[in-house]
Amino acid sequence: MPPDHPPHRASVQKLFITGLLTLLPIWLTWVVIKFVFVLLSDISKPWVEPLSHRIAATFPQSLGWFNGLWVQNTIAMVATLFVILAVGALTRRVVGQRLLRWFEALIARVPLANVIYTSARKLLDMLETKPGSTQRVVLIDFPHRDMKSVGLVTRVIREEGSGRELAAVYVPTTPNPTSGYLEIVPVELLTPTDWTVDQAMSFIISGGAVAPDAMPFTRAGEKPGK
Repeated sequence: MPPDHPPHRASVQKLFITGLLTLLPIWLTWVVIKFVFVLLSDISKPWVEPLSHRIAATFPQSLGWFNGLWVQNTIAMVATLFVILAVGALTRRVVGQRLLRWFEALIARVPLANVIYTSARKLLDMLETKPGSTQRVVLIDFPHRDMKSVGLVTRVIREEGSGRELAAVYVPTTPNPTSGYLEIVPVELLTPTDWTVDQAMSFIISGGAVAPDAMPFTRAGEKPGK
């Protein structure tokens, strides 16, 4: 009787899977780079496009290629990167810090913008500092106690009345860590790790492929399976 899966069919399937697994990380990398490229380009496009058209019209023989879309996108991205670096350098100086305080005071007067800016600013500041007595990267019982999810502790607060410590834990999703869940978890129910935020992000984005050989799962004082 002929085999259920002929050798040539199995070979084609293996080649297809191997090729897919090889190209998938490259494709994901390209998608992320393209997203960042387009995002940075769109910021400067409103003034880059008219400037490119003017240059091309002034020197049509030698600089007519400035009308090319890829040229405009490249200039826009480089210009945006330059502005970001300039803002970073300026913020480290006294003048830049004064301008930043003036800008924050201006944003505080805009009803919706002040909530968005203040929340984003506080989140970034919190991620740069260790939240008190807890580790930054933890595991929590989510979606139930027999499963763990990687979370980032953004703040430690106290329960009204009892004074028990509660952690605000952001649980990023795979492979896009910019979306996720916000959980309020008692500090004693957190499983601490020694991971950095970068290690946690690598673990999440890779779907667990980039991970240490060992990791905690059971909390201190808790028996496995209990």
